[in-house]
Amino acid sequence: ASIVAAIEQGRIIYSNIRKFVYFLLACNVGEILIVFGAMLMGFPIPLKPIQLLYLNLVSDGAPALALGMEKGEPDIMKEPPRPPQEPVINRDMAVGISVVAIVDAIAILTIFSLAMHRFPGDLDHTRTIAFVTLCTSELLRAFAARSEHHSVFSIGLFSNRWMVWATGASFALVLMTVYVPFLRPFFDTVPLGWDEWVFMAPFFFAAPVAMELVKVYLRMTKKKRTAASYRP
Repeated sequence: ASIVAAIEQGRIIYSNIRKFVYFLLACNVGEILIVFGAMLMGFPIPLKPIQLLYLNLVSDGAPALALGMEKGEPDIMKEPPRPPQEPVINRDMAVGISVVAIVDAIAILTIFSLAMHRFPGDLDHTRTIAFVTLCTSELLRAFAARSEHHSVFSIGLFSNRWMVWATGASFALVLMTVYVPFLRPFFDTVPLGWDEWVFMAPFFFAAPVAMELVKVYLRMTKKKRTAASYRP
């Protein structure tokens, strides 16, 4: 019984490490693609260095740590043993990182372009929209990152209370950079009205939905591999 429990805990720890790496790499690769894509398209840089630093250290950091507190997926002991030579970033994770990062970049560059047409000449306003959209999107995606294969709704949307507290606190800190007057000059942000939030809302869900679709693809390929392994 002790050996079984130890194996289960080992699998949970390793799985949580993968989720931590998956989440942060997808965030960082997405940010790189956003800046690189803006340069290729001749746009101003959508995010200032201080905004990227704040996003990485504050907005992304707490949810990533909360992923380390996951209790483990219900079928974790039904999985076959992991090949010892398999890297942490395997093929499935690489696919997920690539898809999420690309969708993130497309969503932010799209809303940044629309914001430039909506607020011509007001770069601080358009950057604030891009910054808040990216932060909120990544906080929502943190819930989807709680499992590499299972839907967030099947494992319980709020079953990890640490994630709820982490994303709530991070979102509050993001709002402070936008609405607290003495912080705005540091981040070059402007207060946003309800019409801007409605304008941003569809783009909040681009990356989380992309990650859930990647899970559907991975579940389908897993079933095909399992069925193929049982064929005579």
